[in-house]
Amino acid sequence: MSEYASELKGTDAAPHVLDNPALASLTGPHAHFAEKRGRVLRYPVDVSPWLALQDEPDAGDWADLAALAGPGAEVAIAGFSGGFPAGWEVTLDLAGVQLVDAGVDTAPDGEAVRLGPADVPEMLDLVARTRPGPFLPRTVAMGTYLGIRRGGALVAMAGERLHPPGWTEISGVCTDEAWRGSGLGTRLILAVAHSIRERGETPFLHAAAANTNALRLYETLGFRLRRTVRFMAARVPAAEGLATTGSGLEVPS
Repeated sequence: MSEYASELKGTDAAPHVLDNPALASLTGPHAHFAEKRGRVLRYPVDVSPWLALQDEPDAGDWADLAALAGPGAEVAIAGFSGGFPAGWEVTLDLAGVQLVDAGVDTAPDGEAVRLGPADVPEMLDLVARTRPGPFLPRTVAMGTYLGIRRGGALVAMAGERLHPPGWTEISGVCTDEAWRGSGLGTRLILAVAHSIRERGETPFLHAAAANTNALRLYETLGFRLRRTVRFMAARVPAAEGLATTGSGLEVPS
């Protein structure tokens, strides 16, 4: 293992913040988003689908997660490698990878414009056509999103999602089919990475392991594999199958 890879691995005594990035985000820079019950945290459902569990959740954590989400709800957990309790229906089990900046040649882009709440309808439309991954009506609040327009229409975008201390995830990278192959996605990745670096943080990203074209691009840009991950989702059992705890629900003010 290289010295660089060793530094990113963490230890049993001190896990790396990227080992459980949703939890590190919601207990760190994104704590203002956190909805909490017991030790379970999540983003508001119109911001991100990801929930954050402890590294080794116990029965009480699963009960709190079920109570937080509600009977029959589908919950999404990134980076979780364990199993779900009896009665939970697994609805997604996708192999993925986590990549980190290992020398990306970042650069600002003079054509890229900052996107905000007024641009969300166009962003949602672009996401619906290109399917880069979860993007919801308030995902734009998670960080900086940049876009490129052609003829006034939004044709490419990329932005920031999870925010563990010292790191920011690049996400939502997508390009309209008519403009693919023109390098717009690459330009936006480098521009978003540049703004992350300007804050003194390090870019990272996640991708489906089967998306070999994207992985080749990211590696060409200077991202390197840190670890494999699993993106999982499951459906909460019906109410009669749930245990309860005395934990209370806390929501952001």
